[in-house]
Amino acid sequence: MITETGKVIALNGDRAWVQTISASACQQCSAQKGCGQKALAQMSGGRANQVLVANTVNAKVGDEVTLGIEESALLGASVLVYAVPMVTMLLATIAGHNLSVGQDIGAILGAATGLGAGLLATRFLQGRRGEAYEPKLLRVNHIASVTCL
Repeated sequence: MITETGKVIALNGDRAWVQTISASACQQCSAQKGCGQKALAQMSGGRANQVLVANTVNAKVGDEVTLGIEESALLGASVLVYAVPMVTMLLATIAGHNLSVGQDIGAILGAATGLGAGLLATRFLQGRRGEAYEPKLLRVNHIASVTCL
């Protein structure tokens, strides 16, 4: 399970808005130099991200919480978002090229059609399994207070 710490900034019925800073995950990652996410986090100054999740741990505004998402869900979402449109675009490009007897315009039209079809398929498939790709609230992090004597 991949976890991230965040802070509850608002409640919306039985759901909570949790704010995280994406740069904190980069220090723990082993892909330090080869990751585009780290570069994006540095460019944005560790920009805050907000996510709406089911409030299954009765968190309150201001609570520090731990979010988690299964590795398989993250991998599945990545395949869905990147691979499905790319594969449909590639197949439609080949089909367009062959149907237009080797002319470039057929390949271009096929690519555009395949990309559009892949994006529509992604939206349809994501709608059917959307909850599987959502992060979950795992726990409220209780910070022990220290008193000075």
